[in-house]
Amino acid sequence: MKNLRIVIITGLSGSGKSTALRALEDIGFFCVDNLPILLLPKFLEIEGQASGEVSKVALVMDIRERYFLEKHMEVISKLKKKKYSIEILFLEASDDSLLHRFSETRRAHPLSEKRTVSESITLEREKLRELKDIADNIIDTSLYNIHQLKDLLQRHYLDPLRGGKITINLISFGYRYGLPSDADMALDVRFLPNPYFFKDLKKYNGNDSRVKEYVLKWDDTLHFLDKIYSLLSFLIPRYEKEGKTYLTIAVGCTGGRHRSVVILNRISEFLLEKGYTIHINHRDMERQ
Repeated sequence: MKNLRIVIITGLSGSGKSTALRALEDIGFFCVDNLPILLLPKFLEIEGQASGEVSKVALVMDIRERYFLEKHMEVISKLKKKKYSIEILFLEASDDSLLHRFSETRRAHPLSEKRTVSESITLEREKLRELKDIADNIIDTSLYNIHQLKDLLQRHYLDPLRGGKITINLISFGYRYGLPSDADMALDVRFLPNPYFFKDLKKYNGNDSRVKEYVLKWDDTLHFLDKIYSLLSFLIPRYEKEGKTYLTIAVGCTGGRHRSVVILNRISEFLLEKGYTIHINHRDMERQ
């Protein structure tokens, strides 16, 4: 049997599946959009017997296809038992983001018959809950533009055989705006002294040298960072050993502008020195 890497891109309508497919096509994946789920085994059988150079395949499969919801669990389970290397990439986004995207494109939601777009989104979330639970990677695309999403996916999928090195997505955020839904690990730094309460620092963000100096001058900050470095040094190699290729670490403070940005940047420096591929997203830094 041909050793194919198979990525099934699925998730909520409007979450960026077409962008994801184009991103993978640009890095050498053979891509197929909206393949009927019942044809997937035959497609892989034919591809496995072919003498071409295709070694990785990406397919968008979702509720547009008639039998997808009914048959996807059965079909994917059988293929995995046959030792096919299948990864499920599940894309989602917040209700507000999806409503905005449907409003911009003026496209109908696949489940919109006799329903509002909002009702359709809620129904689709429920119908795809089981599939999301078995997904290998879950990405919330709410705060990514097309270029950021493409970069994130290509960083992750470009070199799957890089000796087990994991790709790490780092997100700073404000708790007042909600925890990132795709976080594997969340670190709360609200215990650190807050630059927000000093008028000379409030207007700057955590990338500013003055804010950085303030946050890092406390013993608690340095002790916290030492403990995080130790924790990550322990955990990440073990995640890699278990075959995990993607890890999302979120660092949060109250508003996501000061403390979380400084701490995330220091963690990114530590991980870069260790040779990891990272992607940084200061999600709420520009919010007021």
